Amino acid sequence: MIDVAIDARVTRRMSAGMRAYLAALLDGLPRVAPDVRIHRVGRGETLGLAEQFDLPVEIAQLAPALTHFPTIYAPLIRRPPYVATVHDLIHLEHPRLFGTGTALHYLLLARPMLRGAALLVMGDERTARACERLLGVPRERTRVVPLGYDPALLEPPAEALRPPRPFIFYAGNHRPHKNLALLYQAWASLPPAIELDLVLTGPDDPAARAAFVRAQGTLRFLGDIPPSELARRYRAALGYVHPALAEGFGIPMLEALVVGTPVLASATAVPTIVAPYATTFGAQDALGLRAALADLAANPAPFRRRAAEGSTAARAYTWDRFAAATAAVYREVAHGSVGT
Repeated sequence: MIDVAIDARVTRRMSAGMRAYLAALLDGLPRVAPDVRIHRVGRGETLGLAEQFDLPVEIAQLAPALTHFPTIYAPLIRRPPYVATVHDLIHLEHPRLFGTGTALHYLLLARPMLRGAALLVMGDERTARACERLLGVPRERTRVVPLGYDPALLEPPAEALRPPRPFIFYAGNHRPHKNLALLYQAWASLPPAIELDLVLTGPDDPAARAAFVRAQGTLRFLGDIPPSELARRYRAALGYVHPALAEGFGIPMLEALVVGTPVLASATAVPTIVAPYATTFGAQDALGLRAALADLAANPAPFRRRAAEGSTAARAYTWDRFAAATAAVYREVAHGSVGT
């Protein structure tokens, strides 16, 4: 039996994707890895006294075979060996979008913690390459474990969504690196004859609705919606569009593909496992995205055929598969076979 301490804190600094990652790990490991005994450790917020003093003591008293830090927030005193998750390095790739406090955190805390890990775990090959380039962590010390989806996504909805017009869909937060202005611009500049709405999750943005207007389309914000409604939106959408400058993984792109919805994504954000079946555009190329949207609206059949092919491949990437692959990383560290 391998005893693994997992920092199970859910904090304000964790994105929805990070929370989904942690929940899937804690839920899936007992089911798919009976040789791994998990111990949930940690309390309180990140960057607090409990993180720096209580968490190291709790881990030391437990004396696990290894510890897993699923975010970049960890105590300065870290009992080896440990595994750390790198969800993304967007803060280092696009520092102009973030403050000096973030830069200092990476310099003084996150970078030394990540460099000291026995292994780093990430969801995509792009992040592994970024760790080598930006952190100096060689590829042999990183393990790519793609994230997953909930099989409940495959259950047909009790009632299909019947929108008044075709629509394209985006799910996620509205932070600057999500690059939503590019999506607004491309959609609003479509030929007037094209009937196409743009629908996004997240809070209403009156300024965006006022600035980007179409005669044959509406810009709408849904707020926070439950998973069942999210699944209905994926299924009903003409296409799912993800314009982000960068992503660590990008769960919504996988989820959309799983249900057979065409995915249009910036080339720097699309997950490696989704990329062969997606239509990509440059993250600064509004004209390229506009052309892709116009093609989708005029002739969706080729896009749907490609998505149907991708759906078959994408359905293998469940959260249970993710948990099982993470358990394999634990075994590698616990048995001392890293680099052998």
